[in-house]
Amino acid sequence: MSESCDQACSSCGEECEDRKVDFSEQPHELSRIKKVIGVISGKGGVGKSMVTSILAVTMKRKGYNTAILDADITGPSIPRAFGINEKARTTELGLFPISSKTGIEIMSINLLLEKDTDPVIWRGPIIANTVKQFWTDVIWGDVDYMFVDMPPGTGDVPLTVFQSLPVDGIIIVTSPQELVSMIVAKAVKMAEMMIIPVIGLVENMSYFQCPDCANKHQLFGDSRIEEVAKQHGIDVMAKMPIDTSLAGACDKGLIELFDNNWLDHIAEFLELEVDLEENLKENGEEQMKIAVASDNGLVSGHFGHCESFMIYDTVDGKVIKTEAVPNPGHKPGFLPVFLNDKGVNVIISGGMGGGAVDIFNEKNIEVITGAQGKAADLVNSYLLGELKSTGSVCHEHQHHDECGE
Repeated sequence: MSESCDQACSSCGEECEDRKVDFSEQPHELSRIKKVIGVISGKGGVGKSMVTSILAVTMKRKGYNTAILDADITGPSIPRAFGINEKARTTELGLFPISSKTGIEIMSINLLLEKDTDPVIWRGPIIANTVKQFWTDVIWGDVDYMFVDMPPGTGDVPLTVFQSLPVDGIIIVTSPQELVSMIVAKAVKMAEMMIIPVIGLVENMSYFQCPDCANKHQLFGDSRIEEVAKQHGIDVMAKMPIDTSLAGACDKGLIELFDNNWLDHIAEFLELEVDLEENLKENGEEQMKIAVASDNGLVSGHFGHCESFMIYDTVDGKVIKTEAVPNPGHKPGFLPVFLNDKGVNVIISGGMGGGAVDIFNEKNIEVITGAQGKAADLVNSYLLGELKSTGSVCHEHQHHDECGE
């Protein structure tokens, strides 16, 4: 526990070595939810709720049972996009969500208020507890994908969702403005602190396509999204245009009828992740997870201080899935345990402290140090048998824990 700790654990995002508190909550006993995906943004007005709605619609069209937990208590907009005006029903068993026209289950504070225009003037803890109740008290039934539309920023509600719900990954929504770097950095750093994988970035309002000449115009100037994504070792999953017909569909409650393919890449990623898990359970292929300590897509020279870990799932010597996991923080002995919990079998880095090497060896995780180049190339070299275990130690630094020891 740090000297500055005020013991307000429920509003703290720090991991404390002296005190581990489990804030996780179980869903309603009649709910069976497979995947929980958070949709966040560092600021308001970037189209986060729109992205959440389109993702749910896209996965529903693919035949999955989908749901939306609207955690934006003070600015709920999900019911309007789906044209939902009825109120949620409460029984002795619990609270039932409202089904959209195509069967997407939705729970939002506007489904409980007498009037949609009634303001929610509550303090943070009450708002956060309401979101928690949407998870614990709502009878969701069978859900393949639940999308959580979170309020902008990094306050009480995102913290509550990350601590209480089993979030499998987050999607960060932003826009092509000068503040994008700072906005994304805040969201990524919160994910790092909470040890939540970042699936990728969605740039909304990326361009306007002229209906007459079909030329694309960047109304906010040149986009920096690729540069920002590279800085944090994450992918740009989609670029959505400014489309007045989309805004009209949301205003009329017809989002489910709007035809687009902007987020198909994210949908394919989510499908692949589930298919991978199911196939690995059913089949007996040789499976392996290879982690590379990475800085901007290149192997990091310092294991403990890398920006992220690129984790490659392989089956029978082929990469079938790639995931960027932010470095959760440099603490003595923590990272080897963290990667072991992720199921990693091999770790590749430029340099590593002796303590970290010892812990990896204890956990039967293969260690390769002294590596240089692109993370993806190194993984392919390993699969071809061109990289060998070293277990060597980085002696560049004087302090014992400098490289993750």
